[in-house]
Amino acid sequence: MFEVFPTIIILLVLLIISSIKIVKEYERAVVFRLGRLLKMSKGPGIIIIIPVIDKWVRVSLRLVAMDIPPQDVITRDNVSVKVNAVVYFRVVEPNRAISEVEDYLYATSQLAQTTLRSILGQADLDHLLADRDRINSELQDVLDAHTDPWGIKVSSVEVKHVDLPQEMQRAMAKQAEAERERRAKVINAEGEFQAAAKLIEAASLMESHPIALQLRYLQTLREVATENNSTTLFPIPIDLLRPFFEKK
Repeated sequence: MFEVFPTIIILLVLLIISSIKIVKEYERAVVFRLGRLLKMSKGPGIIIIIPVIDKWVRVSLRLVAMDIPPQDVITRDNVSVKVNAVVYFRVVEPNRAISEVEDYLYATSQLAQTTLRSILGQADLDHLLADRDRINSELQDVLDAHTDPWGIKVSSVEVKHVDLPQEMQRAMAKQAEAERERRAKVINAEGEFQAAAKLIEAASLMESHPIALQLRYLQTLREVATENNSTTLFPIPIDLLRPFFEKK
């Protein structure tokens, strides 16, 4: 009997050691006692698990960044594109994340893929490229509503890349080039219009001040003489030509 006693002591010590578990600060322990889920998850710190009677699952509460693989999407205007995204979520209720769904990571990934195809299929290509923030917000709202029964909070969804077909890229490049040419022509026309308006103002001012016209005439002669040094200019006073203009 004395030989059995040390063995029992050793078994009891091993049993106590195996029942002690350490849960980290960012983790919680979901415990099933005889198949029944305990109402409150345990942790962080040291917890006691009764061997054989208790079964427990470790759940991380940290933010998860899940990459959504590229999805083939046909937009509302019948353009086929490949789109990938990333989903940021965390577990806020560990008991529901374990008891309500078999594998919450896999379920969230599949739900994100189907939601991405569904939401982007309702948008035009122009909206998909230009209104990215609205699409991200709509994806986040839909995913958060569907994962809420699982105890998961989706904080944000970001569409990372939209892969367009080659012919669509060429068409968009031509469209952008045509738009740039249109803007250049409009700016050039506006510049000519403003220059003409200024010339009209200058002509009106010179008409009311004849001396200004003479000064401008002399300035033009100086510029011509500077550019062509071999040319000799003899300025003629405008007053000599005035009788001919008045006679006409």
